[in-house]
Amino acid sequence: MSVEVVLYGAPDCGLCDEAKRVLESQAGAVGFELRTVDISGDEELERRHRQEIPLVTVDGRRAFKFRVDPTELRRRVLAAKASQSTA
Repeated sequence: MSVEVVLYGAPDCGLCDEAKRVLESQAGAVGFELRTVDISGDEELERRHRQEIPLVTVDGRRAFKFRVDPTELRRRVLAAKASQSTA
C-alpha cells in the first residue's frame, strides 16, 4: 500500500511552488504518491485552507504548512508506511 501526500495550493503562490519542488524531489527516494489540489475556485477548500497554503498532508494527516522539511517529510512518510503494515 502506498502513502499519499497531498499538496493544497493555488496558482501564483511562490511558497506553493517551492513546496511542490521539495515534494517532487523526495517522492521517488522516499516512496510516496504526490497529489496536488488547486483550492482556487472551490469555496469550501478556499474557506478551510486559503490562510495556510501551501498545506501538505501525509496519509490524511496535516503535516506541513508554508514550508516542507525534507527530513521531517521522510520521517512522516516512513511512519505512515509502518502504521499501514500493522493495520
